[in-house]
Amino acid sequence: MALEKFSDVVQLCQALPESSYTAEHHDAFTAAGRACIQEGHCTNVLSILLDEKNQEIVRCMGWTLLPPLIQLLLKKEDKNLPQWLAIFTHLLESCRPKELLIGLLEQLEHSDPHTTAESLHLLLKPLQKVLLRLGSRKASSLGMTLSSVLDQLAKLPLPLTKEEDSDEFSLCCVELIDFVRPFFQEARQSLSSETGRSCGLEDELRAELLKFCMKTLSHLLLEVQLRDPDELTVSPLRTFATEILDGLTAVGEHLHSLVFQPVLKRKQVPGFLEEEVRYPKASLAGVAHLVFVHHLAADSFPSVFSPVFCLRCNMEHIFLLLSSAEDPKLQKGLELYEKSLVRLEDSCLPADLLQIKTFLTVPQNMVKIMTLSPRHDLRTKGLKVFQLSIDKFDTEAKYRLFQYMLSTSNHSGVEGYIIKNIRTQIHVALQPGNGNVWFEGVHLLPLLRKVFSLPDGPETDLLQYLDRLMEALNLLRFLVIRDKVTENQTGVWTELYKIEDSFMKPLRVGLNMSRAHYEQELRSCSERRRNKEEPVLSVSVSSEKLPQMTPDSQIQVGLTHTSTPVRSCGLILCCPPGSALGPPHLRHDGERAGSDRRTHRAEGGSVSGSSSSSSSCAVYFSNVNKGFHRFYNKYLNLNL
Repeated sequence: MALEKFSDVVQLCQALPESSYTAEHHDAFTAAGRACIQEGHCTNVLSILLDEKNQEIVRCMGWTLLPPLIQLLLKKEDKNLPQWLAIFTHLLESCRPKELLIGLLEQLEHSDPHTTAESLHLLLKPLQKVLLRLGSRKASSLGMTLSSVLDQLAKLPLPLTKEEDSDEFSLCCVELIDFVRPFFQEARQSLSSETGRSCGLEDELRAELLKFCMKTLSHLLLEVQLRDPDELTVSPLRTFATEILDGLTAVGEHLHSLVFQPVLKRKQVPGFLEEEVRYPKASLAGVAHLVFVHHLAADSFPSVFSPVFCLRCNMEHIFLLLSSAEDPKLQKGLELYEKSLVRLEDSCLPADLLQIKTFLTVPQNMVKIMTLSPRHDLRTKGLKVFQLSIDKFDTEAKYRLFQYMLSTSNHSGVEGYIIKNIRTQIHVALQPGNGNVWFEGVHLLPLLRKVFSLPDGPETDLLQYLDRLMEALNLLRFLVIRDKVTENQTGVWTELYKIEDSFMKPLRVGLNMSRAHYEQELRSCSERRRNKEEPVLSVSVSSEKLPQMTPDSQIQVGLTHTSTPVRSCGLILCCPPGSALGPPHLRHDGERAGSDRRTHRAEGGSVSGSSSSSSSCAVYFSNVNKGFHRFYNKYLNLNL
């Protein structure tokens, strides 16, 4: 029945000129032709479409048969697959290219999520063939096609392992490069021709290809992790990234100009693309990462630029990547920062660079990664790169960076780490022949005043600031032992009375207040146990409510806090660096027993937690108690 209707419609249209085809003719041809395809009349349909008398009809209306035909080709199960492929090929060669393009893109965009990769495998070659038929009028159509293809590619899962590096996503990337290669070649030829050189207006084809490259860099290549050649000799994704960089040169862009774009004044190019659209910052960061981390297209990158200049330019890209909330971009930012730093000699970056905004904002981003990232590898990598960046600054720059970080980090572990670095620099300065004006004498004193201070005076939360206090006390012990009174190179001996007034006395008062508070908590806990009252305070860690601690565990924790033998006559400095009770620097809040404050101070409250965690809480606070206990019993009794 459907075949008869289709034959009747075709015979009716044969007698009419193309200009006389009406909407009814189109609808009848479409309905009857699609029904024939769905019923499997492949031989008859192919015969009708190949008939020389019907070529005008096919040219005008044949593209409407694409939807059911493409669905059959995607299934790959029909025994008549060769005939369906022959029909598809004839339509691609006979129908008008603009209508074909619309039909193919509709099928690509409306494909089932589970068949996205198969749709790309099937349709990329036909789309390329149709676009090439458009001749010089294809630029806007190419841009529309590339945008649709990238949107579909973004739906595929990203490869996470070496085994997945050859999965559907990677294979589609390789096919995409094959698809776009002839257009890159055409752009390269037009650029090298006399017309391309003399034309001052923006070439539309190159503009569309540039937008494609930039979108690929920011939306695809920043999301995936390329494998090193040592791990994977042949990597489709590395090939894809290399071809994209090569495509940038094909459209007239120089890689070093793109990488250094944030600091170089570019010549304004007339055209319809604004600067921010033409060179998205995320895309430029992607170029820098591919060039400096993976060394792609290194042979086309000039080697005359100094490592300091490269770092200066890359800091804009590093800041952008480290400001992201996405782990892949954070990882790429750390990698780019590390690769930019390792090319430098130690202590070579001058303090003038700290006047550039990114040299101060990037350390702040590093602090967020080291303290807030849920991924252990990112926190560890962040700490490693942070120390590497400190090592590359000269003495004055280190001094100013330490001042800035102590004022802005607002994290006890970070401040403790900075204080540890200050102690290292003072130790170097006190070595014979290594003296410098920044970590000795009058310049050092303002830095020491920042170190030897309590943020909230005697009311400072000693547990919250434990890491900072431990390192500050270690530094004070080091200064008193290392710097002789007769030499006083650091000036600590003339500053000692101020340290006593602003730091030591408030710290002793704080210890007394802390002990008094926990004695009250212990009495309240004992009273509740006698009265068998339920605790009124609960604890949540990472938005999960913990079970209540047993009364015995609450009392055990309270005892560890109240047993510290506080004496106002002296303060003994903390445990040595590297010992089991040393400050656990820069640990993630989810990994340190005290960071979530499993003990809370509240009026009438109590200590609560799980029975399984109560022992760990007790052990942790017992260790804290032992650390404070060493204030009095191990090293140096300061009677100031």
